[in-house]
Amino acid sequence: MQNLWNDSEADKLVNAYGEKGVDRDLALRVYTTRLLGGEPRLVLHGGGNTSLKSKATDILGREWDVLCVKGSGWDMAVIEPQGLPAVKMEALLAARGLNSLSDEDMVAMQRSNLIDPGSPNPSIETLLHAFLPHKFVDHTHSTAVLALIDQENSEEVCRAVYGGRLGFVPYIKPGFDLAKAAAEIYERNPAVEGLILDKHGIFTFAEGAKEAYDLMIEFVTMAEEHVAKNGRNPFKPVVLPAKLATPEEIGPYLRGAIAIDEGEGRYGRMVSDFRTSEKILDYVNADTAEELALRGVSTPDLSIRIKTGPMVLPAPEAGKLDEYRKVIRERVAAFSARYKEYFETNNANDDVERTMLDPMPRLTLVRGLGLFGHGRSMKEAKIAADVGEMLVEAVTGAEAIGSFHPLALSDLFELEYWSLEQAKLAANKPKALSGQVLLVTGGAGAIGAATAKLFAAQGAHVVVADLNGDKAAAAAKETGNASIGVACDVTDPASVRAAFDRAVAVFGGVDIVVSNAGAAWEGRIGELSDETLRKSFELNFFAHQSVAQNAVRLFLKQGTGGVLLFNASKQAVNPGKNFGAYGLPKAATLFLSRQYALDYGAHGIRSSAVNADRIRSGLLTDEMIASRSAARGVSEKDYMGGNLLGLEVRAEDVAQAFLHQALAERTTADVTTVDGGNIAAALR
Repeated sequence: MQNLWNDSEADKLVNAYGEKGVDRDLALRVYTTRLLGGEPRLVLHGGGNTSLKSKATDILGREWDVLCVKGSGWDMAVIEPQGLPAVKMEALLAARGLNSLSDEDMVAMQRSNLIDPGSPNPSIETLLHAFLPHKFVDHTHSTAVLALIDQENSEEVCRAVYGGRLGFVPYIKPGFDLAKAAAEIYERNPAVEGLILDKHGIFTFAEGAKEAYDLMIEFVTMAEEHVAKNGRNPFKPVVLPAKLATPEEIGPYLRGAIAIDEGEGRYGRMVSDFRTSEKILDYVNADTAEELALRGVSTPDLSIRIKTGPMVLPAPEAGKLDEYRKVIRERVAAFSARYKEYFETNNANDDVERTMLDPMPRLTLVRGLGLFGHGRSMKEAKIAADVGEMLVEAVTGAEAIGSFHPLALSDLFELEYWSLEQAKLAANKPKALSGQVLLVTGGAGAIGAATAKLFAAQGAHVVVADLNGDKAAAAAKETGNASIGVACDVTDPASVRAAFDRAVAVFGGVDIVVSNAGAAWEGRIGELSDETLRKSFELNFFAHQSVAQNAVRLFLKQGTGGVLLFNASKQAVNPGKNFGAYGLPKAATLFLSRQYALDYGAHGIRSSAVNADRIRSGLLTDEMIASRSAARGVSEKDYMGGNLLGLEVRAEDVAQAFLHQALAERTTADVTTVDGGNIAAALR
């Protein structure tokens, strides 16, 4: 592993933080923590921790010996000084004299001794850092080291690689007991330069930040070299079909199968992130992949991300997707049943009250294709996929030099259902649209962009489809929720299909569609050219049909229902003078929405429309507002506020109507009017 320490970069950071009152030691602690956290083969998404023993002054001006240790929720790759909260050493060291200390009491003790009470909770491994005497202590979950310690004879392997340079700590759940045991093993041989925590990871320590970091890189490199020198090709590939289906073809089936059935047509949906590489394919195509998946995970921290391990699917043969859909659902049911048994068996071992987490996989390996990470958000899905890649690396290394022998599932249960983790999960309530994907056409326009932003605020990931791809990307960025923009000409069926395919490739599927794109042409109907009328029908009716057909295609594959929403316009029921070219196709679109409600309601697919009027947008431009107000003989202000409420209706008001329809689980074939009150346009 490459040593990334750079004297000039370190000095630059020290100087920058020095101007903010941060001392050299803490600045270097931040520097090396970032170096460790930026390497996924060492640390992933909140894993690992580092510390510094220093001094700090409290609000009363009293100086204390403190441990600055990584705080809960901080990512080592981007840590700041405040991500290393200072805890009074006196109390931490006093805790070693106790015979026992519950996790809850340990956290309370650590919090009560923070210099800044507003700091995040110190790491669960704070006491382990405190009980070691060294100034700088580093801890990672190196995949190369895991290859050594995920063995039945892990201590023997580590002795062969490291000699007596590292102490060996048998597996104990992180917390007070582990901290005491690790300190005792260190004290038996204070000459060691670090500690191996069996089935868990590695600690290194020194009096300087560079020295502790250098040791970490050295020991990880030794593990990598041992695997490279002594390893063999551990996998025999299975025979694959002559032609495989694509990830995009199976994605919606998989996404639908892992949706959490909450009853009465309600689902807790997840998005998916697909990965593939030569290394991943070697692993998922191995004849032992299914058996390896049942053994567990390479380090217990991963259970919080991917449960007891991945689900494995056979290779999907092209042209046989109906059969493969059944296989997916059978495998998901089997995974779910195993997880429930795992929970019930281990939960019965004590009297602690626990709530079972949902039993759905968070990592799926597909022979011939790669892996999917799943999550209630794209962030969670990407984390699961990242974890999957590191699991592949660690297990491949373990199998190359021996046999993957991770922590027993009974021990894994203790960490997955750790009381503090349960409390954290209980506080993390999903938003109304978490895990759902919205595709909105005309998404860069006023109504489309407002809709995208509002749905994203409720947890949805959004595919902003617009004729102008650059504007679509800009509107997607504005949502702030890992949304994407795609160029899409809704009058071109191939372009519409491509937009939906892109949604599947990025998120795994689509759940809600707002068919919003449109444009208006003026002219008296008796004098309107066929070309103009047909052009309007292509955009204002047939495009909606094309979008809806693609949506239903995915909804049926997913099998979790779905929502179709149409921007029908007030013109559908209350035609305006010289506006027939627009009103006629919009009237057809209104009835199109009801036809979809009628034909697909039995599949849990809801279809509704919004009748909006006089919304400033790309359709109702300043020029058109001037034209329409002149046609009615009123001022522009009176025209825009020409309703019962006397108020101009905004794009955000239309977006609210779409959101209401999306969330109204018992409503379909609805028409919601958003026009400030227009009796002539009221439905009768």
